Amino acid sequence: MTRIERSAVNQRPSRRHFLRGAGVALALPWMESLPSFAAEGGKAASKAASKPPLRFACIYFSNGVEPEHWWAKGSGASMEIGPALKPMEPFREDIIFIRGLYNQKALESTSPHLGRMANLLSGETVSLDPSVIRVGTSFDQILAQEIGGQTPVRSLVLGIEPNELRLEDGLSMIYGSCLSWTSPNKPAAKEIYPSRTFDLLVGDGTGRQLDRSILDEVLEDTKALQPKISRYDRLKLDEYLESVRSIEKRIDQASKEQRLEGWKPSLSKPNMPRPDDKLPQNVPEHMKLMLDLIVLAFQMDKTRIATLMLNNDLSQMNFNFLEGVQGALHLDLTHNGKAPALEAMYLKTNQFHVQQFAYLLERMKAIDEGGTSLLDNSMLMLCSSLFDGDAHSADQLPILLAGRGGGLKPGRILDYLDKGDDNRRACSLYLTLMDKMGVHLERFGDTDKRLTEI
Repeated sequence: MTRIERSAVNQRPSRRHFLRGAGVALALPWMESLPSFAAEGGKAASKAASKPPLRFACIYFSNGVEPEHWWAKGSGASMEIGPALKPMEPFREDIIFIRGLYNQKALESTSPHLGRMANLLSGETVSLDPSVIRVGTSFDQILAQEIGGQTPVRSLVLGIEPNELRLEDGLSMIYGSCLSWTSPNKPAAKEIYPSRTFDLLVGDGTGRQLDRSILDEVLEDTKALQPKISRYDRLKLDEYLESVRSIEKRIDQASKEQRLEGWKPSLSKPNMPRPDDKLPQNVPEHMKLMLDLIVLAFQMDKTRIATLMLNNDLSQMNFNFLEGVQGALHLDLTHNGKAPALEAMYLKTNQFHVQQFAYLLERMKAIDEGGTSLLDNSMLMLCSSLFDGDAHSADQLPILLAGRGGGLKPGRILDYLDKGDDNRRACSLYLTLMDKMGVHLERFGDTDKRLTEI
């Protein structure tokens, strides 16, 4: 890997505030009443330490979009957006619509799906040799390796559907199940269970299951803290603790309904080969829980890097929970031969995926971090590995950026279609985002160029 300059990476993080209980420590959100401790450097360091950190999250959905419905014109509050982006209407001043970026190695691949998904965040070649698993280290995991040590959890790698071990066209479906790669040969472990993610964030850091509410454990510390903070911060603390309690209750309820842990056989000893555990059938609730956990992780500063796969490539997810979508799997809807009835349902699935991103923006925009919101202090990316899903086109990628972290200036459209192939690489975007996170590479994937307009 290219040498990485660590000048910004090696700064010692400021001391953080916790509510403590028996074997647990619940990190507090930023509050103006609490003193900020600089590691070194006097007033300048103290001022820097008091600023909320920069976070990055990538939300991925599979099988591309219908180009006719994925477009934007204009800027700011008057920006016009296509039907697929309708859930973004309240957030037009918070997003950057990016047109025309692509991955050269994905475009060259003869595998229309697996050769274009696993390398989405690395820009490297996917090995088509069935005996060799090789892609490239994804840029979120480069961030995790370089700055992840500043937080208890280096990065969150989340999903909704499990890793698949079957073959597709002679290739391992691990390529279609994993967005994040810790090395060219090793995908990052993807967590699909909200309960385990929750335990990782609010437990003792090992992911152990908690026997009681985390809030019950830290009750004494909470009572001691309340008189010491301002009225405004007490309200913020109450909202924060309520969000933790809400997630606990929803996980507990879903577990009782046997939705989080999946279907289990009714016999103590099977009289037939045991079926695989089923994923939660309430897909919207599952996705919402994972998004809430990303918000919680960022708010607690348990991690500053997250990825979430809303579905795997070649997804078999059934969208019959959407009104007007019946009898078709996601893969069938996206590979529809432009049949009008299926096209209409494909639009609904695109809108549903964008709606999940809108929910994340809404949650983060409502969380104050001392005059700026959690969204203001973040860079969020929504993307897919194909453009026209039916045509398997990879000559450009559907990408939205959101937030103002790192100096992002949302409310704009950035069009790279006419910039020439060497100036519209997705890896140029990744280099730029990594720069903003304090990780500087001379080259990444298929380029050494940055996007100066970001």
